[in-house]
Amino acid sequence: MNLKSKINDYFKQPYFKKKFGIMLLGVVLMGFFLSFLIEVSLGTDPCSFMNLTISGRLGILFGTWQVILNSVLFIFVILLDRHQIGPGTIANMVLIGYISDFCRWVWKKTIPDFIFQEWPYRAIVFILALLCFIVAASFYMNADMGVAPYDAIPNIISNRVLKSVPFKFVRIGFDGTVLLIGFLLGGRVEICTILMVFLLGPTITAVGGFLNRRVFRFGV
Repeated sequence: MNLKSKINDYFKQPYFKKKFGIMLLGVVLMGFFLSFLIEVSLGTDPCSFMNLTISGRLGILFGTWQVILNSVLFIFVILLDRHQIGPGTIANMVLIGYISDFCRWVWKKTIPDFIFQEWPYRAIVFILALLCFIVAASFYMNADMGVAPYDAIPNIISNRVLKSVPFKFVRIGFDGTVLLIGFLLGGRVEICTILMVFLLGPTITAVGGFLNRRVFRFGV
């Protein structure tokens, strides 16, 4: 199946509009809440941590580096498993980083610095943003509209290389490697980022299972 046919198949899916809307809402909210996680500096997901470190070193926007990296990974996904590609792939690649950049620009002009820098405000913002980020990520990943190249790579590794290893361990190893790259490039690793290596994937899966039963219900 060629890539064009694969994309067209998404438009023919039952409940396409509902799934697309849920996916797009999830992506937009991920960028929105990621901006708060970045501002409070208590830890982000491993991918964002690495990309923030690299974009800072290169002196370019976080969103721009997200697009560059995911474009490179996108080539491997096309070659190895294009079934992972869908509208959500493009939305994630392009929107999350730039939405986060835009929101951070707005926050710097509208929200007092102490909200992001002083306790307990900092902790409250972090906890609320993290919980909402997880729910938003569950919306995006469980809408079945394709996944970002970053998320597709561990799926490919699990399906093609480490078939006997449970996927959760493959994902933990992948995220851990990304975190290590960010650290070696000079990023400051917060404890919350380390915890996300082990907990983010399982938590998103658990929340997604609940949403599938109670909210999405595409087959109803």
